[in-house]
Amino acid sequence: MYVLHNSEYPLSCFALFENGPWLIADTNFDVLMVKLKGFFQSAKASKIETRGTRYQYCDFLVKVGTVTMGPSARGISVEVEYGPCVVASDCWSLLLEFLQSFLGSHTPGAPSVFGNRHDAVYGPADTMIQYMELFNKIRKQQQVPVAGIR
Repeated sequence: MYVLHNSEYPLSCFALFENGPWLIADTNFDVLMVKLKGFFQSAKASKIETRGTRYQYCDFLVKVGTVTMGPSARGISVEVEYGPCVVASDCWSLLLEFLQSFLGSHTPGAPSVFGNRHDAVYGPADTMIQYMELFNKIRKQQQVPVAGIR
């Protein structure tokens, strides 16, 4: 189980199971998890976070952040939201065009949260699922060893 927090929703705590259900609770959920430490063990070494800046351009909200794991930077996250749309698959082509304008060939494909929910209303838990997927990819990356120079 992954416990995530988002500064856009400061009074909420998101608990996500990999490929499974999710729960949105209030911030006291962390206190409950501490009381259940006999059943759940915290993996302190695997704390990963993204911090950055939030920009607004017309109806688009763009958040660019540095992903850190412990003391070291491990990557960059880019989150784009189109405010007027609540069904993300309806405006995916618009989001893709906007992303291509500044990411070029590094534009990602459609997120996996669209998979079986084509007409569903997009919510905060969908964003957190995408962050969980990003963090898991970053965790699994092996650092490339530096070759010696002759």
